[in-house]
Amino acid sequence: MQLRKVTAASAAVLALAVTATACGSDKEGGSGDSKKITIGIKIDQPGIGLKTPDGKYVGFDVDVATYVAKELGYDAKDIVFKETKSADRETAIDRGDVKFIAASYSINDERLQKVDFAGPYLLAHQDILVRADDSSIKSPADLNNKKLCSVAGSTSAQNVKDKLAPKADLQTYGGYSECLTGLENKVIDALTTDDSILAGYASQKEFQGKFKLAGFKMTNENYGIGLKKGDADLKKKINDALTKMVSDGAWDKAVKDNFGPANYKNEPAPKIGNVVK
Repeated sequence: MQLRKVTAASAAVLALAVTATACGSDKEGGSGDSKKITIGIKIDQPGIGLKTPDGKYVGFDVDVATYVAKELGYDAKDIVFKETKSADRETAIDRGDVKFIAASYSINDERLQKVDFAGPYLLAHQDILVRADDSSIKSPADLNNKKLCSVAGSTSAQNVKDKLAPKADLQTYGGYSECLTGLENKVIDALTTDDSILAGYASQKEFQGKFKLAGFKMTNENYGIGLKKGDADLKKKINDALTKMVSDGAWDKAVKDNFGPANYKNEPAPKIGNVVK
């Protein structure tokens, strides 16, 4: 009789444990905690998404993500920011590791086969960054016979060489910071990637006034918020949040706060759903 009671009690405990485990694995908000929301960002792009030495997250994408999360019902303290490298973004969304991603994530046809996008919330362009006192590069063609830098694995510099300046001397470095150092020391002549990223780097205190954007607008890069494919409800809520961010002035403030020191000539806030080719 005693054995039966113990067995029954054990079964009850086991059932409770299973229930608790199921609740604990709930990925509402892209997190194990249903009261929190996990958002994918970049943590190494000044002005866009950067994790500071004291553990804070700053940048335009961070401001956009924080605003959207608030409109979805999450306070800043409920946000869990998660680094998502470019090559891992679709996988992170598909696995449910994040609720959505705001990480200089350009909308294109290939990515739309795997994920959905809200937005766009920023229209960026491929551009070049040069020294502030350099007036020799007035058009992309002037990059011929110049040392042009970008990071390993990037297609930006190759795009310039293939389409605009076939005689450009490509210099591939491990990171944008190394390109900036080379640019500052006159080891290279220009750095290329999205103008928003270039503006973020040029806005850093140690670089303010040393560089300038050429304003060539060589490509259109529509930054969108990536989310799980087919989640129409979340997409609408994020689009509504982005529309409100523009209308109440928070979008303009975020641009000024993060890119202002580089004199970034940003495009006006794009209309939701208007992907510029």
